[in-house]
Amino acid sequence: MISPRFSLLNRETRSAWIRLRTLILLRWLAVIGQLVAISIAIQLYHIQLPLGLCILVVGASVLANLIASFTFPENKRLSEVEAMLTLLFDISQLALLLFLTGGLNNPFALLILAPVTISATVLQQRTTVLLALSAITFITLISIWSLPLSTDQGETLSLSPIFAFGFWLAIVTGILFLGLYSWRVSSEIHSMADALLATQMALSREQKLTDIGGVIAAAAHELGTPLATIKLVSAELIEDLAEFPDLRDDAALIRDQADRCRDILRSMGRTGKDDLHLRQAPLTTVIREAAEPHASRGKTILFDLDNPDMSGGDSRPPSIRRAPEIIHGIRNLVQNAVDFAQASVWVEADWTPTTITLRITDDGPGFPPQLIGRIGDPFVRGRRHDPEPSSRPEYEGMGLGLFIAKTLLERTGATLSFSNGEGIQGLAGAATINLGAIVVVTWPRHLIVQTATEGLGQNRPITI
Repeated sequence: MISPRFSLLNRETRSAWIRLRTLILLRWLAVIGQLVAISIAIQLYHIQLPLGLCILVVGASVLANLIASFTFPENKRLSEVEAMLTLLFDISQLALLLFLTGGLNNPFALLILAPVTISATVLQQRTTVLLALSAITFITLISIWSLPLSTDQGETLSLSPIFAFGFWLAIVTGILFLGLYSWRVSSEIHSMADALLATQMALSREQKLTDIGGVIAAAAHELGTPLATIKLVSAELIEDLAEFPDLRDDAALIRDQADRCRDILRSMGRTGKDDLHLRQAPLTTVIREAAEPHASRGKTILFDLDNPDMSGGDSRPPSIRRAPEIIHGIRNLVQNAVDFAQASVWVEADWTPTTITLRITDDGPGFPPQLIGRIGDPFVRGRRHDPEPSSRPEYEGMGLGLFIAKTLLERTGATLSFSNGEGIQGLAGAATINLGAIVVVTWPRHLIVQTATEGLGQNRPITI
């Protein structure tokens, strides 16, 4: 499938997605907004402000932008620490400017939410918590200590204590809520992106294996005749060299090695499916092929693939496309069932004139009821309440297997449902047993069945 460090690598390098140029542009917009607000307050509303100190604080942002622009290349991407320090500088600069311009009496105090929201979107959780605590600390300090706002006539502009407290509480709540909301949404988006990439990797791997198998099958087919000739000639040499034991042993070695080459090519070519006539196969064959890698893992896989409900129609298994999505999706579902089964896994297939249904059941503990609605989402950890993880120490469930299977099968038009079963009658009249997880896959028949009108065409000759 994928490396177990795949998603971890993406989480650790997510901060490197931020370009310094983006934060510089946002800071220029903030500088322009701050200068416009100061100008309007002084010129239009005649508010007395410590203009020199305000210009000095705004100038600090201008200087920081100029240094960053001339020191680093435009495509500079920030590390986690660099991004944190940049946003912490913006929070500190804004807090100092608010201190000089009335504190919470300044309506622009809510802009302190912006750096925390940016951090929650792209940085790690601990960094966002640090920046949120810094913002709350600064907004609390300026709610207690700040220079008052006054007009030319000496009138002091201030909120009543209850409104000032409400404004402080609203800003703190906004920091916590928007930070948590942005972090949650961003995490889900990144998790889905990682999982979709894993799905593409799995499908690409399955397709490459199929293509390689086709080449091997073609090679085995082409080498069959010369190997048979070598074996025939070596057998004749063995008879003719009966009086020369050393030469006869050499001829016998040639025959044995020819047999070995034949067996190796036959084994390697088992998955060769590039021949046009092998791009389709009976439903039962495709299911058995998909489940084959897990047949020798210590659990019994019981197949019941002769259950047509054709209402008088053709009872033979339909011939379906051997799409990599179908094979890999079914294989993942069987793997999940084998992983959690106690002893047995049941694979059943039904088909009607309009639908094809596959049901995979195991005798394990089943899906946790609280996760039934989330089965198929990426990075959903844990299929069961397992107080004894030692029963499966090599497994670290992340939900990617079921997500990949669900995504690939849905791409072929399938609909999947997940449930638990208890006390359901076993297959072929077996005794009633407690069943665990049940996965049902249903396709509209016309989406995967290879029709006669599609035609296979002629096999392409192999050219060297």
